[in-house]
Amino acid sequence: MDTSRISGIASGMDTEQMVKDLMKAQRVKVDRLYQQKQIHEWRQNMYNDINKSFANFILDTKKEFGLTTTTSTGLMLNKSLDSLPWVKQATSSNESIASVTARASAVNGSYDVDVKRLADGVSMASGSNISVGDKGNVAEQFGLASGDTIEFTITTDAGSKTFKFGNVDGADIKKDLSDIGLKDIVKTVNSATITKDGKEIDLGVKASYDSNIDRFFLQTDGTGKDSSIKIDDTSGFVDKLKLNVTHYDASGVKQEAQLFVSGQEYTGVNAKLDFAGAIGVEQSSNQFNINGISFDLNATGSFSVKVDTDVDNVYDKIKGFIEKYNEIVDAMGEKLGEEKYRSYKPLTDEQKESMKEKDIELWEKKAKSGLLRNDMLISRTMQRVRSGLYDSVEGVKGTFDHLTELGITTQKYVSGEVGGKLQIDETKLKEAIQKDAQGVLEVLFKQPDSDLTDDKEIAKNSGIITRVYNNMMYGMKEIVNKSGTGEDANLLRNVESNLLIDFVTEHGSISMLDEEINDLDDKIYDMNRYLYRKEESYWQRFTAMEKAIARMNSQSSWLTQQMG
Repeated sequence: MDTSRISGIASGMDTEQMVKDLMKAQRVKVDRLYQQKQIHEWRQNMYNDINKSFANFILDTKKEFGLTTTTSTGLMLNKSLDSLPWVKQATSSNESIASVTARASAVNGSYDVDVKRLADGVSMASGSNISVGDKGNVAEQFGLASGDTIEFTITTDAGSKTFKFGNVDGADIKKDLSDIGLKDIVKTVNSATITKDGKEIDLGVKASYDSNIDRFFLQTDGTGKDSSIKIDDTSGFVDKLKLNVTHYDASGVKQEAQLFVSGQEYTGVNAKLDFAGAIGVEQSSNQFNINGISFDLNATGSFSVKVDTDVDNVYDKIKGFIEKYNEIVDAMGEKLGEEKYRSYKPLTDEQKESMKEKDIELWEKKAKSGLLRNDMLISRTMQRVRSGLYDSVEGVKGTFDHLTELGITTQKYVSGEVGGKLQIDETKLKEAIQKDAQGVLEVLFKQPDSDLTDDKEIAKNSGIITRVYNNMMYGMKEIVNKSGTGEDANLLRNVESNLLIDFVTEHGSISMLDEEINDLDDKIYDMNRYLYRKEESYWQRFTAMEKAIARMNSQSSWLTQQMG
């Protein structure tokens, strides 16, 4: 206790309790500020949760559609509609020759294919055992002196790299050959890079050594006629590997088991096939893409490909989107119509001390309820999203231009529900998919021309689902301005890389609720200082009273003694 404060020793009053009672009335003012701050923080968290729901809806449905792919850095990249693998179904009559898939742009029909040749690179392998001594180091393994130097240059279609091993300047491994193993040379070759056009790239070769059979292997990473390798054997080391070379001549004829010659360039060969009248189609790899059909070639020979629309799969993808969309509509409707309990205010710390944990939880559930009831920001976002469902899509090239033509309509209004949920006529939608799958995709996913700048024109020329995403993202930006990003900034950036740019540049990353909370913090600080001074004032008064009573008691005692 502050020594300058004197409790009711002289007066007999419970001064401390009296000050507490007096301050309790004063603290009501600061408690109200704390409650306002708590409500703002709850509301801020609710907004952030809604934005998180919107973001996950967009990301999850885009991923389900195959519209996005994730890079190694976590970045979400948008993919074109033509690349969607679930629209068309392709079957191969002979999977041992080639497996096939079809993109959305593939034309339905049957196609005859004749694989004339597979793509190949250059490969080298030791024709016989290569070791003349112990395999522990290259000096003993190949009969070299410990102080010798191994040097050779490998040139591929990517570029050239000189390798040097030995206790000399500029060596890749600067050690005596008695301290270098063949596995060290293999590792160095496999990790070799070169600089090309300002970028570091792999040299493009793969080496290996099998000590069990004592053979060395070297091959190009790539395939095709442009895949090449040349080795300039400066020190004679490569000759000791006894390499036989499998490669191809200029006409694509395979040349097998030729003994390696230093300085000679060896090349691979392109794959070659005939496709439905297109004769002699060549490509550097065994993965072909022709007319929207992807081929993974396994062997030479003839087979046929049948391409058809995968009606059930397309239907299921659209149905899955609509189910998730309706979940969002329900969730926002529940939040907008949530009952508000005005008598349940945020609890003060003092109130919580006298309550059980479960009772606090139930109380706060009531106190949080209805904080976003009829919220204009959420209502405006959902209204904007719904309005985009009803307009025709301009600039389409297919059969359809309106959602209802696909058998997708909005449910009739039901009292007590937010409205705007979608429903599907399965028969009509499947008929539309079978009739013109590309037209269905265009109505749903069409992207506006990049030269359009007017927002209304952009919306008119956007597909229905594209509008849903765009309108939802517009609402997300408004919510960010209102409540900030919370802990989900990266999630929002994955939805749209520049979604937060305006918030950062125009608002300095400070939301409206942040400003209001900061303002309340200032008021709370000022009010606490006022209460401190007020409490000190009460104590000063009571202390002065106690001192005066003490003096009077002392004087009375003295007079009594004198008169006695």
